[in-house]
Amino acid sequence: MARATMVGRGPMSTLPVEDPRHALNVMPGVKGGHDGLPGQMRVVVPVSHHHRRRSIPVADLAEGVLAGDRVMLARAITLVESNAPAHFEQAQELITRILPRAGGSVRVGITGVPGAGKSTLIEALGMTLVEAGHKLAVTAVDPSSILTGGSILGDKTRMEKLSAHPSAFIRPSPSGGALGGVARKTRETILLFEAAGYDVVLVETVGVGQSEVTVRSMVDFFLLVLAPGAGDELQGIKKGVVELADAVLINKADGASRNLALLSRADYERALHYIQPSTEGWMTPALAASAMSGEGLPELWMKVQAFLDHTRGRGLFEQRRRDQERAWMRAMVEEQLKERFFAHPQVQALLPELEQAVVGGTLPAASAAARLLKAFDEA
Repeated sequence: MARATMVGRGPMSTLPVEDPRHALNVMPGVKGGHDGLPGQMRVVVPVSHHHRRRSIPVADLAEGVLAGDRVMLARAITLVESNAPAHFEQAQELITRILPRAGGSVRVGITGVPGAGKSTLIEALGMTLVEAGHKLAVTAVDPSSILTGGSILGDKTRMEKLSAHPSAFIRPSPSGGALGGVARKTRETILLFEAAGYDVVLVETVGVGQSEVTVRSMVDFFLLVLAPGAGDELQGIKKGVVELADAVLINKADGASRNLALLSRADYERALHYIQPSTEGWMTPALAASAMSGEGLPELWMKVQAFLDHTRGRGLFEQRRRDQERAWMRAMVEEQLKERFFAHPQVQALLPELEQAVVGGTLPAASAAARLLKAFDEA
């Protein structure tokens, strides 16, 4: 992979440069610094295969994103995904510059049990949307990458038709770091997508644990995808996940499983009457579709549009977006305070002793926490 040099006051390091022909490439975090001059931050990237470099100010990077330049968009996302503290300021300047042009997409979250066919559904739905004239971007939230360093979309190059379409941009989830960090990068990637002119953004989750709540907090419409089976799938899904959904879709409604899918849809439709919907005044529908044949996908998108009409007509759409941004700001404050707290030298010095006392039953947990907080406050 080609690499570009980051220029700064500190030691030089490198920034991975994506081949613009392959938006599915998994990009590691970039490291390095900047020159410390507001408005003059720059990333040096190759302009040819002969190792020549040119400096790109953040302002020019933002301009490229706003112009819909796919190469500049990929590089902007790489900067946002960087785990290097020195790049945080650059990334935030970039986001500030493009923010007035963001927010114009329909954000759809997609979750479901393994084997439900989410990947195939995303490709089929994506092709339906781009062929109808939409510009589509796809990314993911993958909490498993915290442990493995991998990516939920890293092996999805089989989305050959969609990834090759000029109106589609597929980006793997950022890898590494806490779920909160992955979510921050995903949120900012969504803003970059929107600023680049993508009017539909699909955000996939593996469908386990906290990731569904995280994705629900950053999208307008949340879709739960299940395989035919008359309710068996719910054994592996918390009831709360169903309560988060704005629609339930039974996939694989084709061939030998078509009748079972239709029966499952009817079962879920009855069950959903007893579940509190996540959106006021909206009755969560149960749908059936085939990602293989495309049957039911236009109806799915019509249901998304009906939901948007419902929420916009009642002021719920804008209110939800405002609530999401407010909650996200507070979550970022909590996350950064937590990081600073546990990185504090006095806290690190006291923590092992106090933890041992708590575990050994000689000190109440609340007293230990109070001592740690006092050490943090007094330093």
